[in-house]
Amino acid sequence: MPEFEKKVAFITGAAHGQGRATALALAREGADIVAFDVAKKIEYPAYAFGTNEELQSLETEIRALGRRVIIAVGDVRDDVAVTAAVEKAIAEFGKIDILFNNAGICAYAEVDTMTDEEWNAMIDINLKGPFNVTRRVTPYMKAAKSGVIINNSSVMGLRGGNRLSHYVASKWGLTGLTKSWAIELAPYNIRVVSIHPTGVNTPMNDGLAALEGATPIEIAERSAGNLLPVPWIEPEDVSSLVLYLASDKARFATGAQFVLDAGLLSR
Repeated sequence: MPEFEKKVAFITGAAHGQGRATALALAREGADIVAFDVAKKIEYPAYAFGTNEELQSLETEIRALGRRVIIAVGDVRDDVAVTAAVEKAIAEFGKIDILFNNAGICAYAEVDTMTDEEWNAMIDINLKGPFNVTRRVTPYMKAAKSGVIINNSSVMGLRGGNRLSHYVASKWGLTGLTKSWAIELAPYNIRVVSIHPTGVNTPMNDGLAALEGATPIEIAERSAGNLLPVPWIEPEDVSSLVLYLASDKARFATGAQFVLDAGLLSR
């Protein structure tokens, strides 16, 4: 029997990149999927986000694997949209076993020129977004006395970054939420962990480089650099870690940070 047979996974930022790779990986292992994504361009940052077409193709791929799927369009900042998606998942699937808080943004800004809008968007999407989704999913996990919540932080959730203070603040905040939720939810047999990737080869990577007037490889070379001879990792590398952490193989992992950084933090 596939490892995640009869499990339900709720994934934010599911249209492309790490979210899509994880949705497909879980579906291949038997999980039913709730794919949540804003599926439109937002005001900040000014690069491409997921699209309805990507969500529709994801739905087709998941159904081709013989799994059920719910496509939910919404912004993680919008509690009404989040609540509606969670309630639809419960109505159709009866439960949510795995939550992957993946939706997020990244952009550069210097502290003395950063606008309120830039700060607020970063904090609201990267930090308030996971809070919004988790507080709506958690009651059902508590009732089931079971669940796994995986927060997609970053290497920048464990270090500082040049011209990234708002991003770093949001990702350190998510690390703190992970530890606090792990303490709070352990009595209900709910595990909470965070993952901390280095740069990942996704459309966000391309968009961020374009905003800087550079190529993705130039942005990678500008950073502290991975120890292993790669400029970035692939979305499938992240999805492999998420599958392990969501599985019974990691049944005693909670409150912990899992680094997938090609050695970057060792510098």
